[in-house]
Amino acid sequence: MSYKVVVAGCGGMANIWVKDALARKDTQIVGLVDIRLESAQAMAERHGLSCGLYTDVAEALSETGANLVFDVTIPASHYAVCSTAMRHGANVLGEKPMSESMEEARELVALSDRTGRSYAIMQNRRYNAPMRSMRRYIQEGGVGRIGYVGADFFIGPHFGGFRDAMDSPLILDMAIHTFDQARYLTGSDPVSVFCHEYNPPGSWYTGNASAVCIFEMSDGTVFAYRGSWCAEGAPTSWDAVWRINGEDGTVVWDGHGDPYAEIVVAKDQTGKFMNEFSRVTLSASSEGRSGHEGCFDEMFASLKEGRQAETDCRDNIKSMAMVYGAIDSARTGVKVSLSDYY
Repeated sequence: MSYKVVVAGCGGMANIWVKDALARKDTQIVGLVDIRLESAQAMAERHGLSCGLYTDVAEALSETGANLVFDVTIPASHYAVCSTAMRHGANVLGEKPMSESMEEARELVALSDRTGRSYAIMQNRRYNAPMRSMRRYIQEGGVGRIGYVGADFFIGPHFGGFRDAMDSPLILDMAIHTFDQARYLTGSDPVSVFCHEYNPPGSWYTGNASAVCIFEMSDGTVFAYRGSWCAEGAPTSWDAVWRINGEDGTVVWDGHGDPYAEIVVAKDQTGKFMNEFSRVTLSASSEGRSGHEGCFDEMFASLKEGRQAETDCRDNIKSMAMVYGAIDSARTGVKVSLSDYY
């Protein structure tokens, strides 16, 4: 199968998508769409593309006959772009988050069902090699049954633009990566959340750029998230700092090097105040490419094989539920059940 692609949104992230697409022999970019035609023109020149330039997705699809859309627009445009694409018979590979509301996310899933079109979301951080290694080790019982997953994310990026004006920039635009990684690690779904969201002194964001969240997961695990997008000094990795506690030991990853586990030594330690542990380094996984490229490969493989992608909208809506449940909890001040969100 070959793919004729329309790229919607010609900002910074779109360059990564276009570069990956141009490396594929089965993919041709036939149209670039942006509300600013000059941005589409600049991208065409940057990548040496001779294709149609548009300001309207529907027009681009009608004129090019494209069967695949890359949605790399801002979050506020995702619903319009994705729904238009699927109604015109095109599959969609899109940036996170799916939309700016749970109602829109549910409608996109329903539209995928009605049209038979695929809609998969770029959740590239679950494809980082250390994350895959931790998942495999946990699923193989390396630390026994897990009970706690913690992630700390503290970075101070000065983006400018739409993020600075968002109501919940950290949770809506970034935390979904970490929430999705927690779902991936545990292999479980979110049940409830309690969240305190705030905007600390010195923040350059209009909305709340910091949050503390406690999630209950379907396997009984507690997932605790602490984060800030206006934390100056001592930044964590963009992948966060992770700690996973199990009945037989703990997995730790600083978001940079190889993760490691400390496991209770298998011998009689009755009566000891603190058990002895052995350390195991979890080498990076070798299963496919890492990060953005790994997710990109999986989404294209799902199209070729006629199956749902790992990050298909029907799965990703559960990560969306964590986002909007956290926002609703922060606004109401109470724990929110997520059973009705997805």
